[in-house]
Amino acid sequence: MYIALADLLNMAATDDQIRVVLWHGAGDSFCAGNDIADFLKNPPGPGESPQSLLIKALINFDKPIVAAVHGAAIGGGTTMLTHCDFVFAGESAKFQMPFINLALVPEFGSSCTIPARAGYLRAAELILTGRSFDAKEAAELGVVTRMVPDQNLLGTAIDTAQKLAQKPPAALRACKRLMKRSTREQLEQAVKLELEEFSERVRSAEAKEAFTAFLDKRRPASAKKKEPAAAA
Repeated sequence: MYIALADLLNMAATDDQIRVVLWHGAGDSFCAGNDIADFLKNPPGPGESPQSLLIKALINFDKPIVAAVHGAAIGGGTTMLTHCDFVFAGESAKFQMPFINLALVPEFGSSCTIPARAGYLRAAELILTGRSFDAKEAAELGVVTRMVPDQNLLGTAIDTAQKLAQKPPAALRACKRLMKRSTREQLEQAVKLELEEFSERVRSAEAKEAFTAFLDKRRPASAKKKEPAAAA
């Protein structure tokens, strides 16, 4: 999936007939997150990987991306949205960055983009607790453009994409490049550090325990209740 998306974006970037990309999920969710069993069998490395290919394609893509989010948007389903230019969320959409619950760290540059949009304290609440949040809160945090009724979701995204496609294409790309320019270097550095840290964490003993516990539908050993330290 990562490679297919990267290939599609790279193709669209060089096709003059394509002015806007519309991104939406099939089935009942936008993106349900990574296959945890695959993490155990094929942990991503710090170098070129399917994930890194998609991150690079998103960062380098200078045409507008319009996303329509319905159902669950978990992990990468949330963090990938920070590279989109318009994100419309159905009122029943649910978001989550559960990396900490799996003994992992954020990816897709979200350690940079989420604090930049929501502020450090709000970002810390979401990333360090891994809690879920709804479409209304996502809009308040700046993770999505706005919440729309579920039945109007795809129509709203299509209408926006069509309006963008009618704009002068070279100027549209130039506007996006200029807006992204000031934070591009910081984002690329965040992605590099995330990939290195993620590669180490995904191979750690606590991550393997978290993955196994997730698949076994039990609490990981680190979640066992501990007595609070006595106050002096």
